[in-house]
Amino acid sequence: MIQIDNLSKNYGDVQAVDSISFSLGDGEIVGFLGANGAGKSTTLKMITGYISPTSGNVHIGDKNIIDDCIEIQKMVGYLPELNPLYAEMKVHEYLKFHASIREITGNKFTDALKKVVKECSLQGVVHRTVGNCSKGYKQRIGLAAAMIHDPKILILDEPVTGLDPNQIVEIRALIKKLGKEKLVLMSSHILQEIQATVDRIIIIDEGKIVADGTSEELISGSQGMTQLNLEISNADENSIQDMKATMPGVNIKDISKKGENFNVHLEYASGTDPRKDIFNHAVEQSWILTEMTVTEKNLEDIFRNLTGKIDNGATDE
Repeated sequence: MIQIDNLSKNYGDVQAVDSISFSLGDGEIVGFLGANGAGKSTTLKMITGYISPTSGNVHIGDKNIIDDCIEIQKMVGYLPELNPLYAEMKVHEYLKFHASIREITGNKFTDALKKVVKECSLQGVVHRTVGNCSKGYKQRIGLAAAMIHDPKILILDEPVTGLDPNQIVEIRALIKKLGKEKLVLMSSHILQEIQATVDRIIIIDEGKIVADGTSEELISGSQGMTQLNLEISNADENSIQDMKATMPGVNIKDISKKGENFNVHLEYASGTDPRKDIFNHAVEQSWILTEMTVTEKNLEDIFRNLTGKIDNGATDE
């Protein structure tokens, strides 16, 4: 449903987004990952028409964001990272305000209100002042406002930021439910949350797309090296380092002391298995090998490899 073609955005001499292209299909829940300043929020703002691209375009159906911005905005529900709520309004008044902007009035608004109140579980706060609602409810109110016109596309920028674990689970369940009937594109700094919620992950780094696929595809596609952890006693660091000379296919990444033992982190090319050679070498050196564990890669490892960092949750432009 959405096609992004060579999309770029410059802020003066800074290129925030660098000619990215990807497509999103109906009924997908897609996670958009990146470290601080990677270009996530800028990309989402361009897709929604909130800011104009420097070059490139966004196509939704037969519309594009350059020529048909208003028409595309009618098709999209957008929850920005900084949820723009009017704290002094009642919840139903705030939703009515959003509906009126969308020219949803009268019985159409009554029906739309009932639907989003039920979907976002706002029954207990619909007559409460927005400012008196909890952070979790405020996120739900913002989501309800993005959904009041029943869009087929939802763009959610950091929808679980600041929520406690119970609230995160509730919002996750709601997003997964919405994904059965809408295209959902969401960014998040919480890697585990992305992995638990979405069908597909796109990773952006320094304005460029560096990965695109399911979490399983990203993990399996990066398995060029296998990680192995050893715990060794009756050894010294120099003799452990010398192991590289006898097994050139093994790379020693780290050696640390743990009491009388050494923890050794190794890696070797996937498709090879030097564990028998490592065991025989330990016997020859009179080492006592108390642990030999293959470590599975996870999404955090992939993110580190592709971006060189773990996001700390600060605002991304």
